[in-house]
Parts: sequence; C-alpha cells; structure tokens
Amino acid sequence: MISRENRRLRSPAFHAETTGPSLTLPTAEGTLEPYRLGSPKPRATSGPPTSRVAYAAAHVVADPLACNGPGAPATVDWDATLRFRRHLWSYGLRVADAMDTAQRNMGLDWAATRELIQRSAAEAKAYGDPTELIACGAGTDQAPDAGTLSEIVTAYTEQIETVRDAGAGVIIMASRQLARTAQGPEDYHAVYGELLSQVDRPVILHWLGEMFDPGLAGYWGSSDVDEATAHFLALIRDHASKVDGVKVSLLDADHEVRLRAALPDGVRLYTGDDLNYPELIASGSHALLGIFDAIAPAAAAALHALDNGDMAAYEEIFAPTVPLSRKIFETPTYHYKTGIVFLAWLAGHQDAFTMVNGAQSARSIVHLAEVFRLADTAGLLPDPGLAARRMRSLLAVHGVDG
Repeated sequence: MISRENRRLRSPAFHAETTGPSLTLPTAEGTLEPYRLGSPKPRATSGPPTSRVAYAAAHVVADPLACNGPGAPATVDWDATLRFRRHLWSYGLRVADAMDTAQRNMGLDWAATRELIQRSAAEAKAYGDPTELIACGAGTDQAPDAGTLSEIVTAYTEQIETVRDAGAGVIIMASRQLARTAQGPEDYHAVYGELLSQVDRPVILHWLGEMFDPGLAGYWGSSDVDEATAHFLALIRDHASKVDGVKVSLLDADHEVRLRAALPDGVRLYTGDDLNYPELIASGSHALLGIFDAIAPAAAAALHALDNGDMAAYEEIFAPTVPLSRKIFETPTYHYKTGIVFLAWLAGHQDAFTMVNGAQSARSIVHLAEVFRLADTAGLLPDPGLAARRMRSLLAVHGVDG
C-alpha cells in the first residue's frame, strides 16, 4: 500500500460543506490529499421538460461475474441496465439507447445491441409511448467487412427494422464502413437517401466527430468541416420531412450555432456537445447527451428552470456540472464511458465498476479521483457514505490506503 507515510500529503481539500466522510485521494502531481465529501443536492423526480426535447444517452451495465474482457462477447446485467433507464425516465428525460455511450463499436456487439433495443423499448411501454420515450441507434457494425454501398444499405436496413419493430424511435448513426467506402458526398447522399425513403416516421441523424471515433474522419465526404456541413445540409434539405433532427457531436459550439440556424424549419438540432451544453441549450438547441446519463437529476432540474424562465437557477444548477463533464470527456474523448459508468457505480445504480470490453481500465486512478471530487462538488453523489466506501475499495486496488 502507498500509505500516508510514504507519500507527501497536501493540505486537506474539503468541500465547502464538510459534513461527509473523508478519505485520501491521489493528485495529478503524484501526491496524496485528504478529502472530505460534502452534502448531496437532492432533486425531485419530475415530468418531461416543455421547452426542450432532452435525451440522455444511456450506458449499459456489464455482468460483473461474466467474461467481459477485451474482445469478448458482451454479457449485460439486464436488471441493472433496465433499472438505470427507469431512473432516467423518472426525471422526465428521454433515453437514447444503443448509442456511443452504450459502447457501440467499443465492445457492445450486435447480438447484445439487438437485445438491448428490444428490452429497453419493451420497458418503456410501462411509462408511455416508446416512440416518445426512447430512440435507438441503427448502424452497420454487424457487418464490419461491408465494402459496397449496397452492403452498407443492407446492414443499416437490418438495424433500422430492428429498432422500428421494437417500437422505438430511430437514430441513424454514423457508419465506419461508409466512412471507409464512400468516394465522396454523393455516396453518402445515395445511402442516406435510400434509408430515409424507407422510414415510416422522422428519424434523428447523428454526426459523430472523429474525437469520439477516429474511424469516422472525413464523414459526409470531406475532412473540411465547413464543406462537410454543406453536404450534410444538402442531404437534410432534400429529405426534411423524414428528419426529426440532427445530433451533432463535434464539440464546437460556434459551428453548432451556425448549423442550427441553417436547418430547415421543423428540423431540431440536438446538441451532442458535452463541453458547452448549458449555453447551447439556453440559446435554442435540444439535447442528446452522454453526460445527462451521469447528471440526470441536475439536468432535469435545470431544464425545468429553463421552462420557468428562471435563467439564474438554470445557470446555477448546470454550472458545477460543466467542470465534471469536461473532465470526463477530456482526450482521448472516446474513453468518456469509463467516467460515466464510474459515477453510476458511485451513485449506487449498479453493484460493480465493470464494463464490457474491460473498458473500466481505460482511465487512470488519478483521473477517476478528480471525477470523484468534481461529482461531489456538483452534489451528484446521493449517498456520500456509499460513494466513499466504494472509492476506498478502488483506491486500495491501486495501492492507496484511503
């Protein structure tokens, strides 16, 4: 163990409300630091917001007793996974399922994805209309070797039909196979045009930036973002009646505002910017965010403040969540899921800090310690005693006597 005697201790870092348990945390400087937790900020469950449509992109809970190591087929703890979706619905948020946050293309194989879509959509029926409560990602990851536009359309169609048959809304995800195969914007238009001609209700189109998935570089037919945006807008304008909205995950607030202004009437912009979401939602974007998985109670409260025109409360609620989100989504951004699952474990939503594909090891203990501090500062650890006990157990594995 790395004990207090073997590491230089910093001065105590105590929360402003030093009422909770204390423990010792590592710092980025290689020291140890006493830390005392503050008080959580309870938020009442609520109905859906009225001024914005808000989706939380939800994670999956891995079965901790299964072989979920790198490259192994995903084994999901379905009870805990569905319980977490009920948690999100209880705060009035919609669920975006089988998306990047659920480790699509990073461990969640198609067999598990298909079952996730079916189970989550069935669970939504207890709360209302699944098409209003849940939308699921449809991609091409079940056909990793697809190398022609026809094969890509076939793969997309299978997944779209799976989502539609389950009763959920459809989110057409960006495709690694299309990014690899397309020769230019006309190929994207051909594939998406065929898919949009098939759907029976409007869908969400997802533009996932290469910081989330390097395999999607040059999407829409250009590595220049402005040129790619022009191609994307041309596609949307040609099929506006089939597009409910677009989710943009480029982490560029100025670009999002410009794109939002250029969209046809009736097509929503769902921000996927986990770094700048308060200002973007306030200025008119709707939301489809991975960070809402971790901050659902705060997000719901902030959105209801926005509904009531109380911008001071909106900003006050969201403000402490931004440093947390920026830490979770720091580069390499695609490992943000580790922080999302870590917080779900600390908050008691699941029994183990394990992930499919062994992804719980993707972030260092120093990174996770800072996520812990920031979540506490934001009042997002509902049971500080439980959070402290679980954090101590993780610290012990890393040789820190907390």
